[in-house]
Amino acid sequence: MNDSMTLSKRSAAKALITAVSVAAAVALPQLFHAIGSVSGTGPAVGTALLPMHLPVILAGLTGGPAAGIIAGLASPLISSLISGMPAMALLPFMMIELSVYGAVSGLISKAKLNSFAKLLIVQLSGRAARAAAVLVSVYALGNTALTAASAVEFITAGLFGIIIQWAVIPLLADRMEGIKKLYE
Repeated sequence: MNDSMTLSKRSAAKALITAVSVAAAVALPQLFHAIGSVSGTGPAVGTALLPMHLPVILAGLTGGPAAGIIAGLASPLISSLISGMPAMALLPFMMIELSVYGAVSGLISKAKLNSFAKLLIVQLSGRAARAAAVLVSVYALGNTALTAASAVEFITAGLFGIIIQWAVIPLLADRMEGIKKLYE
């Protein structure tokens, strides 16, 4: 009976982490888009700062790979359905990138690496997956709306957001270790 209660507690905690991460990953870009509208920069603020990535990576680090994958797939889909952003043309690429972020962060969450090293692995994996998806879309599927240069643009457009992640995620991940201990 104690094992089933522990399992229920873990499942509830992971479900909560996933739900909060999805909600944050949907809400943060809306905030950044509002800032972009007010400042006259449009969606460039969100594109540069990558606000959807933070909660998804944290979902994987704290809730494991399943929580990260669900957050990575659901967040851009729900955001697109609610706000139209990301646009349908970019949605599959964001879903691929974010689900890889969530999966990899969950898979390496218990690795004996510091938070910054984990984050670099996650970022490289997600960005590589997105670049590969764009290249497959262009060369294998004949997508004419994108070019091979689009793969590079996706990476360079978010460099400032990647740097912000370097500062924020290791600090948050270390703080969230206490949350993980509640359900382990």
